[in-house]
Amino acid sequence: MHEYDLLVVGSANADLVIGLDRRPGPGETVLGSDLRVHPGGKGANQAAAAARLGARTTLLARVGDDAYGRMLAEAQRHAGAALAGLLVGPTDTPGTVGKDGIRVPGATGAPEAVEGKDAPTGVALITVDAAGDNSIVVSPGANARLTPDDVAAARALFQAAAVVSVQLEIPLETVAAAARAADEHGARLVLNPSPPARLPEDVLALCDPLVVNEHEARLLLEARSLGDDPEEWATALLGLGPRSVVVTLGDQGALVAGPGVGAEVTDGVGMVRVPSPRVRAVDTTGAGDAFTGALGWRLGRGTDLEEAVRYAVRVGSFAVTRAGAQESYPTAADVEQDTGDASAQGAGESAR
Repeated sequence: MHEYDLLVVGSANADLVIGLDRRPGPGETVLGSDLRVHPGGKGANQAAAAARLGARTTLLARVGDDAYGRMLAEAQRHAGAALAGLLVGPTDTPGTVGKDGIRVPGATGAPEAVEGKDAPTGVALITVDAAGDNSIVVSPGANARLTPDDVAAARALFQAAAVVSVQLEIPLETVAAAARAADEHGARLVLNPSPPARLPEDVLALCDPLVVNEHEARLLLEARSLGDDPEEWATALLGLGPRSVVVTLGDQGALVAGPGVGAEVTDGVGMVRVPSPRVRAVDTTGAGDAFTGALGWRLGRGTDLEEAVRYAVRVGSFAVTRAGAQESYPTAADVEQDTGDASAQGAGESAR
């Protein structure tokens, strides 16, 4: 039995959010809502989402020794995630926790700081329009100081995890180190290449699943001519080497592709569409992270991929009905109570 259902390796940001009727054009100024500050970052979001659902979760991430970093640590604690991997400042290493549960910078024999030394906690500048759609610009800050050495120092966390989930808001060499550490210790790897970047072939081959939205799928497959058929995207993505693929489709749910999934399409690989409950979107910020966190938790508990995606779709759909990222995430009881459209949560459609 693993100590953790899910180890998330990734970013932790302060989300600075402004609502507006429409986004400004070049040289234009528009008025927006009052500024709201929320805990965020893809890694922190996924860990919080899983922990709120009841997962035994911890986050390997780096924050600055500042007010935003303390806010993020408290948000993880409030969600129920362990703080064993949350690093503060440039010299903290896994395994040093202060008496209040928040890490103490430099309290152990720490490695040399990354070039550039200390950095503030990462920040995401987010605008949300009247339809609930968001646009995001990220200043990585301390996230850029999460290194392969940090992964190596967190060996015990990888040994203790059933599933490792990684995104690309941290350095690519750290992503690769985390993927290889997951494989070394027998953990299943869930990887969301966001923001999209070219990944080493051996890292792609470890993904089970590779989780992408349409934008990420098209960028990963930039050299290919693709239509509007998600099944075509999934087939092409499987050709890059991952063991399985999940394509998120917004309010249309998700597509799952891989061995043993749905109806067999070719060479032992099947595909199935998982529809989404019908909901009124308020704010899509962090909904994809809620989906991925829920997916990682269910896989860590031994659920098969298709059923894990069905649950994750429900979690992601719930998240868009509330404002904010982590504040919008449901508990397991919320998900069970919010059944949505009964027909949308049925068996789904096998891909043709």
